[in-house]
Amino acid sequence: MARVLTPRAEDFPRWYQDLIAKAKLADNGPVRGTMVIRPVGYAIWERMQADMDARIKSVGVQNAYFPLFIPESYLRREADHVEGFSPELAVVTHAGGKELAEPLVVRPTSETVIGEFMAKWVDSYRDLPLLLNQWANVVRWELRPRTFLRTTEFLWQEGHTAHASEADAREHARDVHRNVYEAFMTEFLAVPVVPGRKTRKERFAGATNTMTVEAMMGDTKALQMGTSHELGQNFAKAFDISYSSAAGGVEHAWTTSWGTSTRMLGGLIMVHGDDNGLRLPPRLAPIQVQVMVVKAGEGVVEAAAALRDELRAAGVRVKLDDRADVPFGRRAVDAELQGIPIRIEVGPRDLATGNVTIARRIDGSKTPTALGEVAGAVTSALKADQQRLYDEALAFRAANTVEVKTLGDAIEAAQTGWARVPWSAVGEDGEAEANGKAVTVRCLVRPDGSMPDSGDEDGLIAIMARSY
Repeated sequence: MARVLTPRAEDFPRWYQDLIAKAKLADNGPVRGTMVIRPVGYAIWERMQADMDARIKSVGVQNAYFPLFIPESYLRREADHVEGFSPELAVVTHAGGKELAEPLVVRPTSETVIGEFMAKWVDSYRDLPLLLNQWANVVRWELRPRTFLRTTEFLWQEGHTAHASEADAREHARDVHRNVYEAFMTEFLAVPVVPGRKTRKERFAGATNTMTVEAMMGDTKALQMGTSHELGQNFAKAFDISYSSAAGGVEHAWTTSWGTSTRMLGGLIMVHGDDNGLRLPPRLAPIQVQVMVVKAGEGVVEAAAALRDELRAAGVRVKLDDRADVPFGRRAVDAELQGIPIRIEVGPRDLATGNVTIARRIDGSKTPTALGEVAGAVTSALKADQQRLYDEALAFRAANTVEVKTLGDAIEAAQTGWARVPWSAVGEDGEAEANGKAVTVRCLVRPDGSMPDSGDEDGLIAIMARSY
């Protein structure tokens, strides 16, 4: 097959941009840092969104929608928050042909505007917990944009919740992190992630604790795939989210926020993609099987259509490609680029012997298969290939992660992979030194990999890497 993409090993960033363009996932927007998500890419995002949305609702959260424009004064009510976001803000000063009395911020995140309305909606402990989520676009002015990974405008979900106690807020944030984010990424995206606690320096602006799920990309850099934040009572006090307690007093609520975005799509590409294009996990793939007419002939199109119908009846997401006027090689390359897990090639020669060819994108195999055995072979292959992608990514991460004892060794190891180093050997001073060499502490974990309750626990391990 002729080379379509720059090889990953030759130039990983160029390979990434080539794949996005050639697979027709996205294009650059007219404003620097914006993107147009094309139908192929948006279909993947829709599948992500639908599965994530179901998981979010399963933990008791309801969807709502809040405005794109936020009064600038709202952000200024929480000092750390406005300071953290100031460099990224897009501000509207004129509208309707005149200067506005108060500038409006195009939402970079919605803690402030949602906090304003939580204060209106919460009166009593009976109104808590208040569990909200919205699917929306946000704007953060990006100096070094890269499609899906860092764009000025991107799509995401942001959860915002209010609770009667710190313990309830903490448990909810961890429930989302574990049973929504981590489960979604491992089970649906087939991306192994490390759930951990961010350092004080890396916390979300205004949070008392930030949890992250970190994934290793194909060039061994880390990507933050999603975050969950405990906000303490900072925003509740700033916006007076208070309630009458069961004891008759007035208390401030405890709030959380958590979010994932179209950045996950960039991560998916960089974890699973190869030199022939994207490789989609079958559970995620909008099209799991493409039935392809290789060459027109007697009964070929009819046989291909019958296979499509049989697979659709078996619950497979399937598409028929009967464009015999388009060269088969070109169509096969497009299917490979877009990561369709299985192609079923139907041609007159194979049909004469009662067979078709099953081509699997994940392992590259091509197997002649009797017509009567196709449905069983396909469903078995889809299940196996979902697991294979996860296992490959997990093995790659293990092979490129080393245990070290010193900060210097961690910085050196992070040039080509991930380092696990005692946090006591790094500390905040060491973290600043590493940052100066383009290495960050991605998260803190316990020695067994579990999530710490505090950044001050003894024996914590720092995961250090270069990152996107």
